[in-house]
Amino acid sequence: MNDKTDASRALPSRQTTRRARISEDWLSLWTGLAVFVLSLGVFLGADLLGFGAKVGTWTDLSKAITPVAASFKWMPAWLAVVSTYLFMGAVVGVGNWLLGGKLKRFVVAFTLVFAITFACWVLGNHAHIAATTPAEFAKFGIGWSLKLTGESGFVIALLAGLVIGNFFPKFAGLLAESVKPELFVKAAIVIMGAGIGLKALENSSLAWGIMFRGLCAIIEAYLIYWAVIYYIARKYFKFSREWAAPLASGISICGVSAAIATGGAIRARPIVPIMVSSLVVVFAVVELLLLPFLAQTCLWREPLVAGAWMGLAVKTDGAATAAGAVTDALILAKAASHGVVYEKDWILNTATSIKVFIDIFIGVWAFVLAYIWANHIEKREGDKVRAIEIWQRFPKFILGYVLTFVLFLALGLAFPAMIKSGLAKSSTEQANVFRVLFFCLTFFTIGVVSNFRQLWAEGIGKLAAVYVVGLFGFIIWFGLVISWLFFGGVHPPIIHP
Repeated sequence: MNDKTDASRALPSRQTTRRARISEDWLSLWTGLAVFVLSLGVFLGADLLGFGAKVGTWTDLSKAITPVAASFKWMPAWLAVVSTYLFMGAVVGVGNWLLGGKLKRFVVAFTLVFAITFACWVLGNHAHIAATTPAEFAKFGIGWSLKLTGESGFVIALLAGLVIGNFFPKFAGLLAESVKPELFVKAAIVIMGAGIGLKALENSSLAWGIMFRGLCAIIEAYLIYWAVIYYIARKYFKFSREWAAPLASGISICGVSAAIATGGAIRARPIVPIMVSSLVVVFAVVELLLLPFLAQTCLWREPLVAGAWMGLAVKTDGAATAAGAVTDALILAKAASHGVVYEKDWILNTATSIKVFIDIFIGVWAFVLAYIWANHIEKREGDKVRAIEIWQRFPKFILGYVLTFVLFLALGLAFPAMIKSGLAKSSTEQANVFRVLFFCLTFFTIGVVSNFRQLWAEGIGKLAAVYVVGLFGFIIWFGLVISWLFFGGVHPPIIHP
């Protein structure tokens, strides 16, 4: 491993001329909260996000897109798409400016990214790809379908991004100003908090059960995963502690965030967490392409086991949440073909809840490692572990997720009529249009930054060997066992005709 490798080559470059006014972590929180607050306009009689372009299953493209709110039914599809583009561009554009980005480059990049992503989303909703039930077959007059549901648009976006990132590097460079997968997925998760709050109001016992089981599962995983991977890296691959600790965190806990937090906690050189993070992104794509389909084949009778498995096994927030979304779609489609219709998003919410608990623990784990390194491994005179390090490494978007969940739950408990009248559902539906778009942007941009050849040229082979052994030889399967122990026999609500 060449420690003198230029760290900037391991991740996509973001050329700026101004100093950033906010971190991407904080920005994701405020971006998600902005969409959430606007969605609350429903409770005041104003559909502030009602123009959002909702994509449904289609065979006639002219009928594929409609505004999400009935009050905007007068709006033609093209205007809904343009309005959605302008709103998303404004929200993300302000964020890009706060991050120090260039306006002209952003406008060009985001326009292309949005256009490609939205096209992938629409294509994924074609009836021959997305239709799942006999009623839909009859409605659209088709005799066959891949039965992947509309969420297949996520996979199409990912594949499109992979093609661009690996075969069209100049075009990928043109998109770089708007390629921010971590920002997109974290903003989506903040928005998702409200949806989970609504689920909790509609089925409180199941929602709280998922959270409790998820917390128990990730604590068990932390105590076992990290120690095993650290031991393998040190004992069999002869990595130094500086490399073994971030590698153990990246493989076993939460990918990029954990690797970076661990690197900072133990004062590793910047190249260490950057190289590990790059590797994490590559393998997250591999997991994202494989595990949801394996879960559909083997776990469709245990849907929440599958969701928990995605949260425990797939690294990075974007890939894990995306895997949860794809798994949700695939298993619901398979169950529907066997006559069982589950409510949507419970598998996704299970994966996300576990991932959120993992993210919450990153700060605690970083503090533990910082304490151990400072006081036992690299003890230097005058070194003290400061409590502020927990706050500095704590993923700020988690605060937004918790806030939207708690606020929506509190509103529902204080005003139960909102649930009965459908206002709460209308609010989350409007926000959900943009959550889905943020997810789709995440898939596409994850693909764009996953340049396999470049990472191999950086000398990542030995790290990859540890990753393969640890991930596919232990973590994926042990994560499945833990998921089964805590979620076996727990099912989403069934929709009765």
